[in-house]
Amino acid sequence: MRDSFLPSVLAAVAGAAIWTATMILAGGREPWDTGLYWTAAYPLAVTVSAVLGYLSPRKPWRWAVILMLMQLLVMFAAGSDLSLLPLGLVVLAVLSAPPALAGVLAAKLRNYSVR
Repeated sequence: MRDSFLPSVLAAVAGAAIWTATMILAGGREPWDTGLYWTAAYPLAVTVSAVLGYLSPRKPWRWAVILMLMQLLVMFAAGSDLSLLPLGLVVLAVLSAPPALAGVLAAKLRNYSVR
C-alpha cells in the first residue's frame, strides 16, 4: 500500500499540472483543442508515466490512468460542460494507452536492468 501512495499522488499532481498549465498557456481553451497539448503536454504525460513506471514498477499502467483521469477532473473543475462526459471518458481511455505502455516498458526495463 505504501509503495503506491507516492506514485499515485505524483501522477495526480502531474495530470492536474499538465492540464492546468496547458490551459493557461492556451488562453483558457481546452488543452486538447490546441497544438500545444499534442506537441508538449501529451508527450510530457507519456514521459511522466514512463518515469513513474520505472520508479514504481508494480502495476505501472495505473500511473498513466491516474494522470489522464486527473486531467478530466481538472477539466470539470474549470467549468467544462458535462454533456460530453461519455465522449471525454472514451477519449481519455484511448489517450491513456500510450502512457500506460510507456510505464509498462519502463518497468520492464528496470526489472531487466536490476538482474
